[in-house]
Amino acid sequence: MPNPIPLRAAASVWFKIALLSFGGPAAQIGLMQRLIVDEKGWLDQARFNHALNFCMLLPGPEAQQLAAYIGWLLHGVRGGLIAGTLFVLPGALVMLCLGLLYVTLGQATLVEGLLFGLKCAVLAIVIQALARMSGKVVQGTAATILAVAAFLAMFLFSLPFPVVVIGAGVLGLVLFSDAARTTDQASAPLTIRPVVPALALVMWLAPLVVLWLALGRESVWTELAGFFSLVASLSFGGAYAVLAWVAQFAAESRNWLSASEMLDGLGLAETTPGPLILVTQFVGFLAAWRQPGMLEPLLAGSLGAMLTTWVIFAPSFLWVFLLAPRVEALRHNPRVAGALRGVTAAVVGVIANLALWFAVRLLFSEHRPVDSAIFNFDWPLLVSIDLRALVLVVLAALMLFVFRLGLITTIALMAGIGLLLQWIDVT
Repeated sequence: MPNPIPLRAAASVWFKIALLSFGGPAAQIGLMQRLIVDEKGWLDQARFNHALNFCMLLPGPEAQQLAAYIGWLLHGVRGGLIAGTLFVLPGALVMLCLGLLYVTLGQATLVEGLLFGLKCAVLAIVIQALARMSGKVVQGTAATILAVAAFLAMFLFSLPFPVVVIGAGVLGLVLFSDAARTTDQASAPLTIRPVVPALALVMWLAPLVVLWLALGRESVWTELAGFFSLVASLSFGGAYAVLAWVAQFAAESRNWLSASEMLDGLGLAETTPGPLILVTQFVGFLAAWRQPGMLEPLLAGSLGAMLTTWVIFAPSFLWVFLLAPRVEALRHNPRVAGALRGVTAAVVGVIANLALWFAVRLLFSEHRPVDSAIFNFDWPLLVSIDLRALVLVVLAALMLFVFRLGLITTIALMAGIGLLLQWIDVT
């Protein structure tokens, strides 16, 4: 039976998601929820939640893996490759351009007003997506308690992401297994030929092996490929869980860049579409630019950026293509469904925490760390509130919730308002 969803139409949606995926995983997952589930109806909420729960348990950028997983569900391996690649490509190209500008002009202030307006729109979109998701998947007292507990565990106590999600899965297994018996008919099992994950593994590790053999263990190219392959394998909980490790290794152990440059790279990554882990591309660019060998420095930096991006994101396809068919086969198992229902509830709390993190840093310029024997979180200083950002977020929320303008219309209007405010400031 032919697939009713044309691959070209799906590819255009994935590209749209990639272009609009500002604001980190909370915004990106919310955007996929809105376009794939709410507007297009290509997946129902239960199938989307099942895919999201699985991707939350994997190392690496969960939003990109979710795109690859859904792309695979819709159009097989080809669909997964297209969705996962398109999700990263625009942001990677923007970061490469920003890296080139950073080392040639000494700064990378590209249309600050445009990005400011976009970020304000993104926060409103995240709030809308979170409201829709929580209303659909957090049902019942137990699920509500799990979602709130996951939020507090991460916001107040800074518990590691894997601990929160695995704990929620164990509780879900106990609480929800009896109620998780699905009534939908099981579909034909989905499979992937073993050669696909094997090829993904070879494609991921081939650059590391070739560089090691050709240039030796201590070459900057080999070190970049090896270190960021390790980061890709151990980055549970998203980019924030490993950024301190990356910064320490790159700035202190290897002197690839300074701590100040690392913060500059983080700022650039937060204002571009795509996963925040793209900041590693900036690290790879500066490392290779400073140690170009026989290459022209800008060319070396560009190649270093591309190498880093490859070894960071290539493993995502390996994890999805290796494990997704097994996860789909367990979709109707009541014990697995119960555990994943617990994870679903916790994921809402996790996304709420990410949304709050994004909101605090957009709306407030100063924060006070609260670090005691029990609590560990940043509290915003109310006097540092950015009233312009607050007004724009409220305006974007009115566009979405009250006037019910479309996603593209809202983003376009907010970007225009941001540009106008920037023009007023400089004139």
